[in-house]
Amino acid sequence: MKKQHYYIYKKGEEKSIVALDYDKISGYRFTPKNNVKYDGVKINSVVVINQSMIEKVLKRKIKNRLDLYLKLIIQNIDDDSDGDAYREALNDLSRYKDIVLNKYQKYLDEKYLKLLLKKIAVLEYELTKKTNFKQFDEEVYEEEIHRRR
Repeated sequence: MKKQHYYIYKKGEEKSIVALDYDKISGYRFTPKNNVKYDGVKINSVVVINQSMIEKVLKRKIKNRLDLYLKLIIQNIDDDSDGDAYREALNDLSRYKDIVLNKYQKYLDEKYLKLLLKKIAVLEYELTKKTNFKQFDEEVYEEEIHRRR
């Protein structure tokens, strides 16, 4: 059984409900987080058609994700933990870069996309530098222990 999808259309004083087939509409689709308990209408998915609204939604989403990676780098600067967290973040960042290139590229303008890829490259550089530095420290420490024996 196919689910019904509705679109509320308001033109002037007249309000009407129109049934639409969302599979034929091209736009950016996403699912809201639904963090707030609400007794009203529950929204399972949203399709944004307006190009400027799509750019605003994606820019906010991308900014939040990049801030998350930046916080990870800043938090772990003085931390003496192993490089596993950095390697995991680096793998996740490269996966996120692929998502941006494959999924979001058609919605974003080229200027913003180039700037975004430069930011991702800087974050990748910092993470690889941290992982290589941690590996170098571990190797030096193991050599010192081996020499003492």
